[in-house]
Amino acid sequence: MKEKMIVGWRETLSLPGLGIEQINAKVDTGARTSCLHAFKVESFTKEEALWVRFWIHPLQRNNEKVTVCEAKVLDERIVRDSGGHEESRYVIQSDVSLGGQTWPIEITLTNRENMGFRMLLGRTAMHHRILVDPTKSFLIAFEESK
Repeated sequence: MKEKMIVGWRETLSLPGLGIEQINAKVDTGARTSCLHAFKVESFTKEEALWVRFWIHPLQRNNEKVTVCEAKVLDERIVRDSGGHEESRYVIQSDVSLGGQTWPIEITLTNRENMGFRMLLGRTAMHHRILVDPTKSFLIAFEESK
């Protein structure tokens, strides 16, 4: 394994498999699983498996830009948010690109319209790859996925 990447408490990354070229994420060591803002979610069957189609606003404080994504459902889990509220969420897998590296992560889908960030990068996505400097922001130069 390469040397661990040092990131700030917020970073810009991409989710190329979902067509999300750029999204600001809170790097959250308190969250086990990563989550992504989805203001509308529809489930459907494709290739004899459960899939979801979901709509997101990838840019913070911008409801004009909408990206529609599709992904196979890995699981449905009860997730407790920071306020202690439980919610059933779909879990998908997608590649995340950050700092010139790309790797698969699990992501839950939930409405984060009123939250500070449209995405949280949870600690399982950081495992063996990332160290967080909580005093810094945007340490990684953003490079769009090719």
